[in-house]
Amino acid sequence: MRTKMMSAAVVALALAAAGCSSGEDKSEASGDTRPSSRAEPTATKPVKEPITLAFGGDVHFEDYLRARLASPKTALGPIAATLRKADFAMINLETAITEAGTPAPGKQFTFRVAPTVFKALRGAGVDAVSMANNHGMDYMESGLADSLKAIKKSKFPTLGIGKDADEAYAAYRTEIKGNKLAVLGATQVLDDHLIPAWTATDAKGGLASAKEVDRMVQAVKTARKGADLVIVYLHWGQELATCPLPRQEELADQLVDAGADVVVGGHAHVPQAGGYLKGKYIHYGLGNFVFSSANGQTANSGVLVLRTKGRKILKSTWKPARISSGLPILLKGDAAKAEHARWTGLRSCTSLTATPNG
Repeated sequence: MRTKMMSAAVVALALAAAGCSSGEDKSEASGDTRPSSRAEPTATKPVKEPITLAFGGDVHFEDYLRARLASPKTALGPIAATLRKADFAMINLETAITEAGTPAPGKQFTFRVAPTVFKALRGAGVDAVSMANNHGMDYMESGLADSLKAIKKSKFPTLGIGKDADEAYAAYRTEIKGNKLAVLGATQVLDDHLIPAWTATDAKGGLASAKEVDRMVQAVKTARKGADLVIVYLHWGQELATCPLPRQEELADQLVDAGADVVVGGHAHVPQAGGYLKGKYIHYGLGNFVFSSANGQTANSGVLVLRTKGRKILKSTWKPARISSGLPILLKGDAAKAEHARWTGLRSCTSLTATPNG
C-alpha cells in the first residue's frame, strides 16, 4: 500500500487558499514567510502483516510419477490446494534436473527429472526449493551443468546449489506483506566418496554442505542482515529414524544462535519431531512428500504450516498426510487426530518444546 504524504507547508498553503488557517502553524496563513521550525514528515516503513509459510518434504518424479509432468498444473495432486493457500511454500527437490549424463558411481539409487518440473511446482503453489541433498548431483558435473541451466532459464528460486560456493550458500531474498525473508538450503548428508566432487567451493560448482559448519553459520549470519525472517531448509538425519541424530540437534542449536528463525528439513523418509528451540521453530524431518516408492511407514507425510510476523512465530501446525500412489493426501477426522498424536509423541526424544516459552 502506498502512503500519500504532504508537507505541512503544502497543507497550510492549501488551507490559506481556501481562506482558512491550519490551526497548528498560523505564520504562513498570516503572511509570515519565515521557515517553520517543524521537521518535514519522513516516509513510513512498510507495515508487516502476518504471513503463512508451508513446508513439504522430499519430492522426486521417478517411475510412474514422471508421467504426471505431462499435466504440470495437476502434477502434485490435491496437496497443491494447501500449498497455494500459503504466502510462501517450499519443498526439497531431491533429484538432478537433466535428461542426459552418467549416473554417479557407487550409488544404488539415482534420480533425475526434466526441466518441466518447475512448471509443475509453480502450478502447485511452490515458491522455492532446495536442491542441497544426496541426489542433487546424481548425474555428476554434467548433470549439475544441466540443472544450473534449467534453473537459470526458469528463474525458479532454487537454493543450496550453484556454480560456486558463493552462489550455493547464498540466501534467496523476497518480501511478502512487509516481511523480508531470507531462505537458505544445505545438506548434512552426502556419500563419503562423493563429498569432494559434490561440495561447492570457491573454485567449482556443487551443493551447499552443512558439514562445513563454519561456512553454514556464516551464511546464516549474512542472511540475517536486512532480513526479518531467516529460514534454513536442511537435508539431514538418518533414514527411517524417528529421532534426530546428535549432529542434527547440535547444528540446529548453532544455526539458531547464528540468527535462524525457522530450521526445517528431511531425509529420513519418515516424519520426525517439530517444536520450539530457544523460541525458534525446528522441524527435524518432514518425511517424503511426492515419492514413488513410499509405502508403510515411509508413506507417513504432512505439511508444516507456520504463521509468522517479522521474527515471531505466531502459530505452528502439523497437517498429517498419507502418501497414496506417490502423492500426499491430507488425513481427516479420527485418522488425522491419531497420526497427529503419534507425531506429537516424537518430540519426547528431543529438547524441543510445544510452545515458544517451553
